[in-house]
Amino acid sequence: MIKRQLIMDKALELFAQQGFEATSVQQITEHCGISKGAFYLSFKSKDELILALIDHFMMQITSDIDYIVNNTKDDNNLLYEFYYAIFNSFHLHSDFAKILMKEQAQSFNQELIQKIHYYDRLIGKSILSMLERLYGDGVKHIKYDLMYCIKGFMSTYSHLFIFYKVPLDLELLSKSLVEKTNLLAKHTTVPFISNELIDMVHQPVYEEITKEQIIVIIDQNIEEMEASIEKESLILLKGELIEPGLKPAIIKGLLENIRNHPHCKWSSFLLRGYFKL
Repeated sequence: MIKRQLIMDKALELFAQQGFEATSVQQITEHCGISKGAFYLSFKSKDELILALIDHFMMQITSDIDYIVNNTKDDNNLLYEFYYAIFNSFHLHSDFAKILMKEQAQSFNQELIQKIHYYDRLIGKSILSMLERLYGDGVKHIKYDLMYCIKGFMSTYSHLFIFYKVPLDLELLSKSLVEKTNLLAKHTTVPFISNELIDMVHQPVYEEITKEQIIVIIDQNIEEMEASIEKESLILLKGELIEPGLKPAIIKGLLENIRNHPHCKWSSFLLRGYFKL
């Protein structure tokens, strides 16, 4: 296992038991069976490790949502697939989701808050795209309220099985939330969130990622990966960024090859946006 990933996995076990603040670098290195020097070769500090874990978790969710919204062909199944993927992801990463919900409520770390706001904006953008596709102009005046209702469903229902151990029936939960969302879309008539208010809330946090920055991220992924079809696909996609020449169908196939690899999800998300696929 790659040392950086090993540290993240082992640190997560301790954070789940003790929380961020109560866990020291010394405890993490002992739990990993490595020296402090080895830790600092991978992370400059515990804070950097925490931010890396947040990035890893949120990149998985953001990428999955974006893929479903843009690649589910049947509109009748889109909302169901959306909710199913969201809660399945929370379930698979329930330890970290629990830590993040707790720490976010207590944290005054500005960089952590900015990270959360950044990914929240990306998820919101995907939700708005889904609403426009499903309901068109019929929800134009309430789309932001509806977006926040969906985010509320995501947060509230995830608390049930993350904190209260409610048995998770993904199929039933997804069907139930599809029904609720459709009712809101059909019957909501009094909007609260205006364009002006959304502009105040959604101030830019980070600049748009450039092609050069995507290449840097891809290089990091390639360095972390063992020889595989995913790695070869990523190398070819990097080449396409530098010197375009592949047909869209081939690019799409290469993106399919990498989209489920844990090291490639964010690259897949960025590349889909760059190539508009």
